[in-house]
Amino acid sequence: MQDYYTILEVSSTATATEIKKSYRRLARLHHPDLNQNGRDIQIKRLNEAYEVLRDPKKRAVYDAQRRELQKQAEALAAFKRQQQVKREPEMTWVEGIIGFVRELKKGMRDE
Repeated sequence: MQDYYTILEVSSTATATEIKKSYRRLARLHHPDLNQNGRDIQIKRLNEAYEVLRDPKKRAVYDAQRRELQKQAEALAAFKRQQQVKREPEMTWVEGIIGFVRELKKGMRDE
């Protein structure tokens, strides 16, 4: 999912006026007729982002999806951290044999 706020260079708390102002500035900056380096892809992204963020209903749905994805990402990161903590250090088979022989020798000395 693309971050429309980043594309339009506004914060998630931006007003409709701020969004419109930023859209117009960026559209002018990247428009192929005014900028030789302007790309169609950038204009399409700007239009898509503006189309969603200018409509209060579409923006509310987008914000809810964005929050849900953020919660899922945080939960996944927490799960990965937890799995890393629980993982015991792995040993090679050589280290295992050496450890076994040491324990065997200790057992023989104690008898």
